[in-house]
Amino acid sequence: MSRRPGTPRLLRQLNDRAALELLLSSGPLTRTQLGEATGLSKVTASQLLSRLEERELVHVIGAQAGGRGPNAALYAVVPSSAYVAALDVGPHQVAAAIADVTGRIVSQVTVDPTESDDPVALVHTAVMRLVETSGVPLSRLTACVIGTPGVVDPRTGDMRFSFELGSWHEGVLDALRTDLKRSVAIENDVNLAALAEHAEGAARGIPDFVLMWLDSSGGVGMSIMLGDRIHRGRSGGAGEIGYLPVPGAPLPDDIGLPGGYESLRTAYGKPSLAHGFQSLVGSREVLELAARHGLAAGTVTEAVRLARADPGSKGLFLEELAERIARGVTAVCVVLDPGLVVLGGDVPLVGGDDLAARVAEAAGRIGPNTAEVRVSQVGGNPVLRGAILAALKKAREEMFASTVG
Repeated sequence: MSRRPGTPRLLRQLNDRAALELLLSSGPLTRTQLGEATGLSKVTASQLLSRLEERELVHVIGAQAGGRGPNAALYAVVPSSAYVAALDVGPHQVAAAIADVTGRIVSQVTVDPTESDDPVALVHTAVMRLVETSGVPLSRLTACVIGTPGVVDPRTGDMRFSFELGSWHEGVLDALRTDLKRSVAIENDVNLAALAEHAEGAARGIPDFVLMWLDSSGGVGMSIMLGDRIHRGRSGGAGEIGYLPVPGAPLPDDIGLPGGYESLRTAYGKPSLAHGFQSLVGSREVLELAARHGLAAGTVTEAVRLARADPGSKGLFLEELAERIARGVTAVCVVLDPGLVVLGGDVPLVGGDDLAARVAEAAGRIGPNTAEVRVSQVGGNPVLRGAILAALKKAREEMFASTVG
């Protein structure tokens, strides 16, 4: 294996990168603080700060009072040195945000997905509105990450298919890159939510966990994090837990789909999952369960909220809902033994720690190696936040590479 020699230029590049990473994670810092944290001498720290200032990557934002002598200059990364765009594309709304290289959100917009059936036109519209509302020049936009409720090919990064977004298919990624003329990545929406959970939420610092996603629109998904990395599987379908055969749920043959998963894709014009785990925790099925317990609710979140407000007989609805969720949790734990299961989506958020505790207790009765169950702790839109973090990683890598000069 070839090795790059330790030339002065390479050492400067490594030092500059270390300084930028530190300023992004812990800044602002004085020259002395930067030197102490990186192990560099005062002279070397001064030289690298001068180089980074010349490239307009860092600047002085103030001064820190010390003991004797003049105040020390405080250095920070220039926020406008790069910007990223992030999109959460769903069947009913497109949420988009633009953030500077420090992660600060500069502008957010929403776009009606019915404005265009063309994914390229839809994304282009969202990005242009971000640029207009933020005042950020398009030329400063370094990377764009798009979250979708679909399966992404891990080999190509392109869309394989999406039940909810019929026009998103193979070839969309290249078309988007051609249109925007910059780095573009497409990622499964629940995977992005898991990235946010791992960086800032209930799974912060935990290398192995799964995020189970349950929302009131009927969406059921899962993301698997192993060794601090998203596990996508060979085809990108890892985590499609809605199709998981579990006790009490019908199989494809039971509902007249002898072709199984593939026939489901061709037999329906709209998303429909009447078998597997989805048939236990989908919105229609949960609302039917709520009605049997005397809860007149129009949405699953409303049913959960009503049940939490009445811990008496209607609390039995939460018990049964938790037991249904626990079947999926237990199946995952038996195979992966992740140690932590995070419940994300609007349904668990309304259910809170009460629902999480009920799920953990039910899973403990069902399986031998249950996990800790927590509710998501990422505020706002976890998918959009995950997309921002993924885009920032790309933009920062480009920034670090620019220190070569």
